[in-house]
Amino acid sequence: MTSTAGWSVDVPTGYRVGGWTVTAPIATGGWGSVYAATGDGSVYAASGDGSVYAASGDGEAALKFLPTGTVTPRQVAHLADVAARERRGHEQLSHPHLVRAREIRTVDDPENTALDGALVIVMERAEASLRDRLREAGGGPVPDAARLLEEICDALAYLHGRDWVHGDLKPANVLLMPGGSARLADFGLAGEFDGTHAYLPPMASPDYVPPERWTESLGEHGVAVRPSADVWAFGITAHLLLTGAFPFPGGTPQARLAAAAEYAAGSAPPALSPTLPPEWHDLIRDCLAPTHAERARHGSPELLERIRRIRAGAAPPGRIRRIHVAAAAVALTTVAAAGIVYAGRSTPPPEVYRADLLRHGAGVPDEYRRLIVDAGTACAEPGITPALIAAMLKAESDFDPNLNDPAKDEYGIARWTPSVLRYYLPEGQRDQVPAPPFPPDVSIPAVGRYLCFLAPRLSTVPGDPGLLLAAAYRTSATKVVEAGGPPPKTVEYTTRVGAFRQTFTP
Repeated sequence: MTSTAGWSVDVPTGYRVGGWTVTAPIATGGWGSVYAATGDGSVYAASGDGSVYAASGDGEAALKFLPTGTVTPRQVAHLADVAARERRGHEQLSHPHLVRAREIRTVDDPENTALDGALVIVMERAEASLRDRLREAGGGPVPDAARLLEEICDALAYLHGRDWVHGDLKPANVLLMPGGSARLADFGLAGEFDGTHAYLPPMASPDYVPPERWTESLGEHGVAVRPSADVWAFGITAHLLLTGAFPFPGGTPQARLAAAAEYAAGSAPPALSPTLPPEWHDLIRDCLAPTHAERARHGSPELLERIRRIRAGAAPPGRIRRIHVAAAAVALTTVAAAGIVYAGRSTPPPEVYRADLLRHGAGVPDEYRRLIVDAGTACAEPGITPALIAAMLKAESDFDPNLNDPAKDEYGIARWTPSVLRYYLPEGQRDQVPAPPFPPDVSIPAVGRYLCFLAPRLSTVPGDPGLLLAAAYRTSATKVVEAGGPPPKTVEYTTRVGAFRQTFTP
């Protein structure tokens, strides 16, 4: 039997609440504890003060205890608020993918000071939570993740459509019923809109909170939270279910929170797993947009529609492929005629590896050609080409793999700063800042990953996409956006990159 010592609410086995008898502990959190219970078949009328409703004590249930009575004065206001939110949520909201409350009671037990006055929410009994499924998956994707995500998003769309914010979406708060259906649970941090946002208590799970949450001031009614906060949490949850990993590096929630803050400041990307299915990439990137304004463009109803299209195997509506179809067809025809197949499905002669993408004999060292071509074709974002990668390496170091510039904290063929390079290393290598020297087989692929991260952030800036990327590599995407093009201090650099790119383009 699980020990409940130290739990938020310690309830002994056999304790009775109305027609329910506690049979075993299930889980505990910071403000409440959940226990399994069975009913004796008793039926109760709703009391005048609303402490009991829809009360039929039969079958199995989960009892959530929230201690709103005998607690310290410092806690009582928070606990009463959490309990009130839980009550309002269960009384006002009803959806197939929200957990259902069978009744709500207030414990009247003056002889038991630890439980007297506690609010008890009698809920339908779940089989497990998504946190359990993640543990069972052992670091891999959760089976049937796409369906579960659709059901979670369906619940979010319902909540947002009813002017509610959940405020604490995470795998532990998604329950799985015996038939496999997902149900969003725990309304202790949920809130109703007051204008454009809700006011929630200043409590949250660091792994699932958007960057702006920590800059919001605490007012009389709590912290202002918008539905876009749920969208961020959904993006984190989706990445976890689909890959088994968080999208931000770090061995602890605090470390991952720091990485998310760096990303929001424009200095590091989310570390989207290479195992993330390609059809989910855009959706999760939209969920994890660094600002509320960007995320607000992709509300839960739109995300739900996109998920349904992903599950149906359809292309997202309104998305224009950045590779022109006719140009792609010509390129494929050319490659096929040359007997060269992309992505390693055939091995071309090494001395002319992808001469169709990177000019042969133009000064690019042969030993780096394959690395440069692979980096320049890592994604289909505008402006990213092998010729651009080669031009940047030429401008950065003249292809010198041993470049060492400690005064600027830049090293290797791509002049990486260690604290920045960290976030563009392969999955599993981002837990600590790497130490130079950085060999080309580390530095060059990281350039491709970085440019793929930068490109969407420059999509609204006019000008040559490749040179905008080069400018952002030297400064940041934020500075390029603010300048409306390459900042003045990067003009000499981008001019050289442009000239080298022309030389290296077939």
